[in-house]
Amino acid sequence: MVRAVDLIQKKRDGHELTTQEINWLIAAYTDGRVPDYQMSAFAMAVYFKGMTTRETHDLTMAMVNSGEQIDLSAISGIKVDKHSTGGVGDKVTLILVPLVASFGVPVAKMSGRGLGHTGGTLDKLESIKGYRIELSQADFIKQVQKIGLAVIGQSDSLVKADKMLYALRDVTATVDIIPLIASSIMSKKIAAGADRILLDVTVGDGAFMKTLEEAETLSKTMVALGKEMGRRTIAVITDMSQPLGQAIGNRLEVLEALQIMQGQGRKDLTDFICELAQLMLELAGKQKSLADIREHLTNGQALKKLEEMVVCQGGDLADLYRPSAAPVITEIAADKEGYIKELPALAFGLFAMRLGAGRAVKTDKLDYETGIVFEKKVGDSVQKGDLIARVYSNEKLSENMLTEFKKNVKINKEELSVNEILRIIT
Repeated sequence: MVRAVDLIQKKRDGHELTTQEINWLIAAYTDGRVPDYQMSAFAMAVYFKGMTTRETHDLTMAMVNSGEQIDLSAISGIKVDKHSTGGVGDKVTLILVPLVASFGVPVAKMSGRGLGHTGGTLDKLESIKGYRIELSQADFIKQVQKIGLAVIGQSDSLVKADKMLYALRDVTATVDIIPLIASSIMSKKIAAGADRILLDVTVGDGAFMKTLEEAETLSKTMVALGKEMGRRTIAVITDMSQPLGQAIGNRLEVLEALQIMQGQGRKDLTDFICELAQLMLELAGKQKSLADIREHLTNGQALKKLEEMVVCQGGDLADLYRPSAAPVITEIAADKEGYIKELPALAFGLFAMRLGAGRAVKTDKLDYETGIVFEKKVGDSVQKGDLIARVYSNEKLSENMLTEFKKNVKINKEELSVNEILRIIT
C-alpha cells in the first residue's frame, strides 16, 4: 500500500520517486485522500531536494491527466499561447494577447492569479466591472472562433491538481523551485491545447528566478517539456530587477496597458512587447517587422481587440477606462539630484501588497484600486523635488511607510547604463 508519508520521506531523503508513485500522489491529492498539510510537506521536500528531469516530466503529465484537456482543433489556424513566470507590474498579457490577435492569429489563453508579491493577469482583468474569467470550454472556443482571442481562468476540471497546488505553494514558501514551476506552467499550457507556446521567464530581484543561471535552467526545462509533448516552445529570459513599466496594482496596470495601446506608454516597455509579439507571430508562421507590429499596437487595432474581448466576457467598456478610485494619492519626491540607480522590484511588490494590491494568503481579498505609479525608472535623471512616484492607498501613509518607500529609491550621482536582459532559448 502506498502512503503519502512514505513518499514525503523518500523525497526528503533525496531519493527518486517512480512514475507510479508520482501518479499516485497527484491522483490522491486531487481526490482528497492526501490533505493539504501532507502535500505542503512534499512540496517543501522537493524545494530542498529537487527532482530529476524524468520526475519533472512525470509530475507534469500527472497534473495534465488530473483533469480535462481542451481540444482547440475546432479553431482554424495555429493557436499560440504565452506565459510569464511572474513579476512585479507585469501587465504584458493585457497588451500582447490583443496585439497578436489583431494580426489574425488566434490566442486562446488561460491565465493565473497573483502569487505573493507578483501580480496575476486574472486579478487585473477582474478589476474591470463585470469581466468574467470563467467560461465553459465550449464558450471559450466559440469566443476565439468569433473574435480571435480569450483570456480565462483555469477551471476546476482542467489541470485540477495544479490549481490546488498553485494556491498551496503561494502560502507555504515553495513557489520558487524549478521542478514545481516548470510542471505547473507546462501542465497548464499542454492541457490548454495551444499548438505553440511562448514563455517569458523573468529573472532578478522581483522574479522567482534570482540568477541568470536559474532562469536558463528553468527555460531549458520547460522548452524540453514542450518539445516532448509535441508543442513547439520558445523561452525568452527578461529582466525583473525593477518593476515592469510604471504601474503596480490591478486597476493601475490596466490603465497603463491602455496608455501603451494608445501610443502613450514608456518606449522600453512598448519595444519589449513588440519583440514578444514578433516571436509569437513567428511561432504562428507569420513574419512581421517590428515597425508593422508597433503600428498595430498604437493605431487602435490592438486596442479594438482588447475592447472586443472585454465586451464578450461581460466587462463594462466604460469601466475599462475608469481611473483608480483609491481615496488617497501620495506623491513621492526625490530628496536629491542624480540618477535613479535602483527600484528593487521585490520591495515595491511587497509594499503594494501591503496596500491591498496583492495577497499574503490565498483567502485575502484584493483591493483593485491601490498600488504605485512610477514617474521615474532606473537610469532616469532627477532633480531634488522631482516627482518619482504616486502611491494610491485607502488611507494616509504612515511616516514609517513613507520612510520605507524612499529608502528603496536608490539615487546615484553618476549616470548609469541600463542593461536589459533579453535572451531567447529554443
